[in-house]
Amino acid sequence: AGKPVLVEFWATWCPPCRGTLVWLGELERRYGDRLEIVALAVESDLDGVQKVVDGLGLPLHWGMASPELAVRFGDLSAVPTLLLFDADGRTREIFYGAPPDLHARVERALANLLP
Repeated sequence: AGKPVLVEFWATWCPPCRGTLVWLGELERRYGDRLEIVALAVESDLDGVQKVVDGLGLPLHWGMASPELAVRFGDLSAVPTLLLFDADGRTREIFYGAPPDLHARVERALANLLP
C-alpha cells in the first residue's frame, strides 16, 4: 500500500522472460522501497522456477501463480505480461509480450507514478 506495484507473469520455458526478470531485478535495486515488484510464475513447476530464480540471483518477491490466480488478473495470453498498479491499487498499464521497447515503455509509465 502507498507505492506503485509492478507484477510480472512469466514462465520458465519463456526465453524473453529471463531477460525481463533480470531487468526487474535492476529496477528493484534502483528504486528500492519506492516500488514493489512481484514476479509470478505460470505454467511452470516449482523446481524449475527455483532454479531460474536462484541462477539469476534475483532480489525480487516471487511466487507461483495458480491458473485460478492468473485468471483473476485478466488476459494473460502472453508471457511475459506486466501489470502496473498505482499507489492506490488501480491498474495503470498492462504490457503484453516482450517487444524491443518493453523496458522503455514500462519505465516511462513508472516515471509518472514514482514519488
